[in-house]
Amino acid sequence: MLYYLYELYHINIFQYITVRAGFAFFMGFWFTLFLMPRFISWANKKNSHQPIYSLAPEHHQKKAGTPTMGGLTFVFSTLLASLLSAKLTNPYVLGAFFVILSYLFIGLMDDFGKVLKRSNQSGLSARAKFTLQFLSALAVTLYLAYGAHLSTELYIPFYKHPVVDMGWGAILFWTLVIVATSNAVNLTDGLDGLATVPSIFALATLGIITYITGNAVLSEYLLLPKIIGVGEVVVVAAAFAGSLIGFLWYNCHPAEVFMGDSGSLPLGAFIGYMAIISKSEILLIVIGFVFVMEALSVIIQVGSYKLRGKRVFLMAPIHHHFEQKSWSESKIIVRFWIIALISNLIALITLKVR
Repeated sequence: MLYYLYELYHINIFQYITVRAGFAFFMGFWFTLFLMPRFISWANKKNSHQPIYSLAPEHHQKKAGTPTMGGLTFVFSTLLASLLSAKLTNPYVLGAFFVILSYLFIGLMDDFGKVLKRSNQSGLSARAKFTLQFLSALAVTLYLAYGAHLSTELYIPFYKHPVVDMGWGAILFWTLVIVATSNAVNLTDGLDGLATVPSIFALATLGIITYITGNAVLSEYLLLPKIIGVGEVVVVAAAFAGSLIGFLWYNCHPAEVFMGDSGSLPLGAFIGYMAIISKSEILLIVIGFVFVMEALSVIIQVGSYKLRGKRVFLMAPIHHHFEQKSWSESKIIVRFWIIALISNLIALITLKVR
């Protein structure tokens, strides 16, 4: 809507991405603050509570009555704020909407199954969930390559030229980036606010990079690839960040609501999507270091147990390891937030060192 006020009525302030991103941020924030208590009240009436995994640390069982699927509210707020602020004909914005909505659908199917059967082991099977994630990611990457004509060149930090043109391989690589990031954020979402703040940092960093990449002057100055039109996705990222801050109001320890798969899956998929369109796929390892750390801990734990019959960590993902070492939940959360902040600052520093 805001962009079309510029086009139809020549209100020039709304032509600027930064202005519309600011409006989107605050709209996402206020929409979430307004809707979340109503959602929590509804979820409590419907007994839409988070089933707690039986093997989780003992104190987690106290959270059994906490409503889940809060992600539905902040994702809805994100999409509404974006619809009111972004240029809806932009191909990269359309791709962002698709990846968010498709992964929201997958998350909702999984959450509904868990809630209805009152079991954390219910919901979609691992195979069904991965298949749907893969197909959704494949669809959006095909769209990026052949609909939006996104370059298939791969860039790495500290080097100003592309290292290789991936060609057809880009489709598979981008698909894996989206699926892996989505699942990494999902694994991180195990403590109150643990996934929320690192996601806000990641969206802020990727928003800055995406804006620079879409700006002819700034991209040339910082020796980043120039991709026309990609900067418009910053409006969606700002709406997502604002919605997450509104969600954090209720999700901080002790949480009144959990995001569930309906929040973590689309959030992670969108972060992966932003890394792809801004040519930051490799830098995403630094930007999402907390997510990488959580996912690797699970891979190492499972691999070690299958190969050697021994566990590396007391429990995986790694935040549970520190719980087993008697760290308080708030200490783990804040320290992981600090790691996320530092890793994102390092990622931003790499933009100038090329």
